Amino acid sequence: MFEFSWPWLFLLLPLPLILLLLKPAPNDANTRLRIPSFASHNLSNQSIEPSARKLNIIEWLLWLLLVTASANPTWLDEPISLPNEGRDIMLAVDLSGSMTEQDMAYNGQYVDRLTMVKAVLSDFIEQRQGDRLGLILFGDTAFLQTPLTRDVKTVSKMLSEAQIGLVGRATAIGDALGLSVKRFASKKESNRIVVLLTDGQNTAGNLNPEDALLLAREEGIKVYTIGVGSDNPRGFSLFNMGSGGSNLDEGLLKKIAEQTGGLYFRAKDVAGLQQIYAELDKLEPISADEQTFRPQTALFYYPLLLAILLISAMALIKTVRAMKEPN
Repeated sequence: MFEFSWPWLFLLLPLPLILLLLKPAPNDANTRLRIPSFASHNLSNQSIEPSARKLNIIEWLLWLLLVTASANPTWLDEPISLPNEGRDIMLAVDLSGSMTEQDMAYNGQYVDRLTMVKAVLSDFIEQRQGDRLGLILFGDTAFLQTPLTRDVKTVSKMLSEAQIGLVGRATAIGDALGLSVKRFASKKESNRIVVLLTDGQNTAGNLNPEDALLLAREEGIKVYTIGVGSDNPRGFSLFNMGSGGSNLDEGLLKKIAEQTGGLYFRAKDVAGLQQIYAELDKLEPISADEQTFRPQTALFYYPLLLAILLISAMALIKTVRAMKEPN
């Protein structure tokens, strides 16, 4: 479908003609060419031709092209229906130093926790149909990596590029939850979900997890918490100090989940994490008004380019004629 964004601009088409009509006609004294030295040629009785006050067809064509370009011609493709059901899910992923612990079995070998989380979470992200996903990364503090979007490939790409230490090596659970709630402030759907994934306890940040929990409850946001890590780390680590156990604060994660209407999961291996994401798939999607999108292609540059070429051609012709005239 073809349309103009500002069709009313075509009302300007007769403007040059109106200006010509309003322009006062030259008087006889000004129109006569009085050249005493050439009086014998009787040039004093010659007047400027009436055509000097007219616009030729090329000038009219140039004006038409400029007005057409200004009206912004646009081609509209067929409408594309967007999904009208889905979930708003904010993923908060821990990038603290302890996520380097290599205690997760994946594809027949032990890998660090972040590598395993990326592999399984990427599959979960790319399987979303109609859901809007966002990504928050946290360490010493929390920051929004990707706002809520249906472009799940971008979310997956941003997750794959996340690195340990990107935002520090501590664990700011309160900041991560608080930022998630803030990003949902303009979304009043009943099924707003935060999936908070960590392997430690709150050790940094500006917002206490208890205060962030109250904010989530007040906004009616469900928080699903996931504790990552094996109970039997493979050897000494700077972050577990060889304790043979996990620093995971399960009490806090359970409290956050229970008081917001969510659930707490413990992911000790790949199979456990995959099962958790399968449970999240069962969440009831929200309903929204059907939306459509029509891809648009701007066409204004075609008449604009023709106008530029026409002006260039007119200037070139004028220059050539001037060069041919005898001095």
